[in-house]
Amino acid sequence: MPAEISIAFQTDKSAAQYVALAKLVNEFDFDVVSVYCDLPYHPPYAPLMLMAPHLERARVGVAANAPARIHPVDIAAQTALLAEVARGGVYVGLARGAWLGDHGVQEPPSPVLAVREAVNVIRYLLEGRSGGCAGQVYALAPHVRAPYPLPAAPVPVLIGTWGRRLAAVAGEIADEVKVGGSANPDFVPLMQSYIAGGESRAGRPPGTVRVVMGAVCVADDDRDRARHAAKRAVALYLPVVAPLDPTVTIEPELINRLTTAVQTNEMDTAARLISDDLLDRFAFAGRAEDIIRQAERLLAAGAGRVEFGTPHGLDAAAGIRLLGEKVIPALRSFRG
Repeated sequence: MPAEISIAFQTDKSAAQYVALAKLVNEFDFDVVSVYCDLPYHPPYAPLMLMAPHLERARVGVAANAPARIHPVDIAAQTALLAEVARGGVYVGLARGAWLGDHGVQEPPSPVLAVREAVNVIRYLLEGRSGGCAGQVYALAPHVRAPYPLPAAPVPVLIGTWGRRLAAVAGEIADEVKVGGSANPDFVPLMQSYIAGGESRAGRPPGTVRVVMGAVCVADDDRDRARHAAKRAVALYLPVVAPLDPTVTIEPELINRLTTAVQTNEMDTAARLISDDLLDRFAFAGRAEDIIRQAERLLAAGAGRVEFGTPHGLDAAAGIRLLGEKVIPALRSFRG
């Protein structure tokens, strides 16, 4: 299966900005356009509804919905409506979610089971089934069925996770697994091994579920400024994701110092704590040739899709143009 290149956006923009960004992205050969579902930003489907009519080729979707925040019944309904205007198709992304407690959102007692059952409910509705959907967390009565127009084609499912248990569930039921916040090629085969256990249990061939690697991206001809900006951005989530990657050694003291710097809004101090090697494992940063080399390493390691995340550049539009004009063409051999 050819590899794909995608771009992802934070949902912190005006309506006009969503439309303008979609029109810009449409000038280039991106395979997928994603938006995040982070709190406390805009819920993801309204931004996608604004963007989708201006995207002629790219598949669109959310990376990734937290069922604790958006009920699977609503995810299915909004996906069906989005599919009517998305000319390149749609996908559904699901994850346990982050920062839920900080915003008063209660996570289910069994979050891995909740994601599994959310997939069941969403597929039940989008496939137009009836007869009910059994579950401990999410269940539908026998008379419930989707009352709206349904997508013409099956909707792929992505599960976002770093963890072995949820990755194994994805191996049984999903099409993709996204590792959010990582540009580390060493983690790709490890995630594939997590997924493989689920694929085996479900009788699926190895490699059925492909790995998506996505992270902050800052692309600019001014390499030093781009990498400093990326370090500032990475500092926000590095204390959360770095301990999840067993292929990376990072001292607890560094995590504590990063956390303190971020909490006191000393972002330049936080950026100086991040080494260049650490940056390259958790972000895409630098000139076009730097981004190309990072993406090539991920694709060579077995990633099926590479996703370039917000903010894309020192100037977003310039960064997107650099990705579209220089990075995507250089990766043509991986994309078939």
